[in-house]
Amino acid sequence: MYRFSHQAAEQLGLPVHRVCDGRTPFELFRDVRFLGNNRIAPCSRLLKQIPARRWLENAIGDPANAVLYVGIDHAEEHRTASITRGWTPWRVQYPMCDKPHLTKEEMLDWAISLGLRPPALYYPPYSLPHANCGGFCVRAGIRQWRHMLTVDPHGFARVEAEEEELRAELGDVAILRDRRGGYSRPLPLAQLRQREAA
Repeated sequence: MYRFSHQAAEQLGLPVHRVCDGRTPFELFRDVRFLGNNRIAPCSRLLKQIPARRWLENAIGDPANAVLYVGIDHAEEHRTASITRGWTPWRVQYPMCDKPHLTKEEMLDWAISLGLRPPALYYPPYSLPHANCGGFCVRAGIRQWRHMLTVDPHGFARVEAEEEELRAELGDVAILRDRRGGYSRPLPLAQLRQREAA
């Protein structure tokens, strides 16, 4: 994503302003004593939204001097109202929601035709619909985690170890939930890996 952002900004003749507080999602989870999951992900708010708003307020100042462009497409158009509300008083636009409604593949092909190289996570062996957290986003479901175990076992092992460290501190928590049999319970990545190996 960083490479793609820099390449696109260079084509537009614009600088890239990287806004971050320096923590990884798992460092944040340790600090807030909560393991993010597909229902609640404090990393999104604390590592992206709050630092971005702080940067806008300090660097831009007056909301009338900027438009925020959010990269969600027409398949997620239902999210625009809450995102717009959340960024008030900043103006927000969603160019990928405008007609013609392009598919993800059409957008990637368009980027390539402009000389850009999209993030590798969109292509085999990953073939993900997004490029969040290197494919290991805590908001992903069991299907994606299974897939990542297959295509990036070393990355899976790294995240599994971080989850285990937090479990040792916080108790029986996990990124995933096992809902088989009508009951919901934590499904640690180690257990998912063992289940897939069986």
